[in-house]
Amino acid sequence: MVGRALNTLKVVIIGAGPAGVRAAQTLVAAGVRPTVIDEGRRAGGQIYRRQPDNFTRSLETLYGTEASRAQGIHDTFDGLVDQIDYLPETLVWNISDGRVFAVSEKRETTIEYDALIICSGATDRLMPVKGWDMAGVYSLGGSQVALKSQAVSIGQRVIFMGTGPLLYLVASQYLKAGAGVVAVLDTSSFIKRVVAAPKLMSAPDALINGLKFTLALKAAGVPVLTGIRPLEITGDVESGVSGLIFETGAGEHREIKGDAVAMGYHLRPETQLADLTRCEFAFDEKSHLWYPKVDEDGRATTANVYLAGDGARILGARAAEVSGKLAALACLKDAGAPVLDNEIMALRQDMACWKRFATGLREAFPWPAEQAAKLPDETVVCRCEAITAGELRRTVNAMGAKEANRAKAFSRVGMGRCQGRYCALAGAEIIAAAAGIPVSEAGRLRGQAPVKPLPICIEDDEAAAAISTVRELTK
Repeated sequence: MVGRALNTLKVVIIGAGPAGVRAAQTLVAAGVRPTVIDEGRRAGGQIYRRQPDNFTRSLETLYGTEASRAQGIHDTFDGLVDQIDYLPETLVWNISDGRVFAVSEKRETTIEYDALIICSGATDRLMPVKGWDMAGVYSLGGSQVALKSQAVSIGQRVIFMGTGPLLYLVASQYLKAGAGVVAVLDTSSFIKRVVAAPKLMSAPDALINGLKFTLALKAAGVPVLTGIRPLEITGDVESGVSGLIFETGAGEHREIKGDAVAMGYHLRPETQLADLTRCEFAFDEKSHLWYPKVDEDGRATTANVYLAGDGARILGARAAEVSGKLAALACLKDAGAPVLDNEIMALRQDMACWKRFATGLREAFPWPAEQAAKLPDETVVCRCEAITAGELRRTVNAMGAKEANRAKAFSRVGMGRCQGRYCALAGAEIIAAAAGIPVSEAGRLRGQAPVKPLPICIEDDEAAAAISTVRELTK
């Protein structure tokens, strides 16, 4: 890649959230015309997701305290559209041999690259609870999408449960929209936030925003309980959710009635694409997450592959903007372009601040790994394949499957539509607890193509006839 003229450099950016937008902006400023591929209809990512064209809600209503930053991301990208090759509503399903394989509207596209910047973002991190497979249970991110993109609430009386800043953000957004917020139940204790306060002060405005969300909920009369342990989401198959039973920090069992539950425990990085490029991974003991190995500027262990945003490290939207710039500058520097060291050093200092803040968030709102060992056997872990905690434990105890991919082969956990996005982390905790080993030894599910389900269009009459025959034979 070194020595290539910048105007001939083929750079592909996957993702048009905060990291992808800033990466594209940096490359365009240097004379590069990158290709930007995004699953979304319009740029902004999950955090700055845009509303449909016929909706007229204000930015303040949609994004609250982050309205100006959302506007900045949107305006920046809109100004870049004529200087990039933009492929919206396009799924990247495979990466191999310097090529990106994508599909849009059932049409496949193959794009060669000299450098690849992956800004794949993150998804909800979930810990199963008995009854979470019933209708009316949503992830926090899914609840937020419903509100932003469809302007609807997931229920009339919504219970918010989990831990982390997103829990309070989405609950406050629902409250502001006029939805019925029954309660906010946090598995983390309040004292953990007090202990983590010095690190959280690394980003005082972000900390203040979080406090405002909590105060707004309490001022509206919404119960905010900390240190709880969820026991069961109640309801039935026909009617869906009717409430949630939990244990208070004092050991008392209580039930709250509601018709929907929004749950989540921070975020997990979307690393499947990085996996396909053969990047090396490392386990982070503090967060119990597997992250791709990157240097301080976003270079992966695979040559000419760069990672930015929450797909590289869960640091939040503001840090994603910084890491997107850093990854683009690293790409330019590796191509032989002149890059100011002072600019890189300033960005690294910004990242150091956000990393300290993220450490504080992990300490204030820890992943409740211990809950996995306490899940009843009948609790569904993998909702796609309906695999229970008991089945997964039997896979470990009766078949000796103490590693995630081996347990997947025997039990089908993680083989469904989401490819383990929502069950893999909790599944690894259950495997580790059953086997009596550290969760790092249980490993992680390896990413493989296609990373998401693909639409298939059959146009050949002979192929269609063959499928018809198979269907008849399998009736």
